[in-house]
Amino acid sequence: MKRVFKGLIMAFGMFTTIPMPKVWDDRGAKYVMTWFPIVGLVIGLIWWVSAELLVYLQWPSLQNPPFPFFSMPSPMVAGIQLIMCFIFVGLIHLDGFMDTCDAILSRRSVEDKLRILGDSNVGAFSVIMIVFLLIMQFAALESIMRGNVSTFFSISIFQHPFNSMLGLLIVIPIVSRTFSAMAMLCIRPMKADGYVGVFRPINAMPHRIIIPIPALISLFLAWMGVGWVGVVVVLAVAIGYCVSMLIALKSFEFKGVSGDLAGFSLVISELCGLFALAIVS
Repeated sequence: MKRVFKGLIMAFGMFTTIPMPKVWDDRGAKYVMTWFPIVGLVIGLIWWVSAELLVYLQWPSLQNPPFPFFSMPSPMVAGIQLIMCFIFVGLIHLDGFMDTCDAILSRRSVEDKLRILGDSNVGAFSVIMIVFLLIMQFAALESIMRGNVSTFFSISIFQHPFNSMLGLLIVIPIVSRTFSAMAMLCIRPMKADGYVGVFRPINAMPHRIIIPIPALISLFLAWMGVGWVGVVVVLAVAIGYCVSMLIALKSFEFKGVSGDLAGFSLVISELCGLFALAIVS
């Protein structure tokens, strides 16, 4: 049991910027992926709380505003929320996204792609793709935040504490990290000495059964909360992850998965989820 909780601490220590005790245990590392969806839950709660507060500050456009002399423009609100999407994960998944984009878009041989994937230098393709990603994510968040301001706090901050549409922001990181953890445990590693090999237990089957549970609970709650709209957002994240991972694996001729490929697919899947939420909001 002690190793299990060490895995929890290690998961938050590695994949978030939330202060945690510095712990490393080789046996506890086998539980890191099992806790990855819970990391997504905490990240999702941060997304949701920041979105609710930012929309509340944007509310002065309505009657009887809470802050009549202060109003945050919609683009500014979206920009702050964009930062909140990445700052608490330490930009680690963006690093994998950039490395993978550099390798895939080089259009070279598999050996060269693998070399580029492990190169710490930043290439032109990764810079271009990160700009595209940030523009698209900003557009999605701006639409989400502006679309929800008219329905937010129809009575009072104390009587209406939850905007169900913005609540879907909690679900997106849970589902993306569930698929990422499953990919790390179900697809053979690109190299045994990488992160995948460190995190993969000898008997991964119990972990593969436990990991999807938070995502299934999230799907059920999303459906209960907002009906088919919640299901659409969850499906967008799932499809985005599967398609992007398939593209990445095919580009490397299915030599296996790595932490960079998992981060690449996680970032794209969350963008797909945010776009779906922007469309249905």
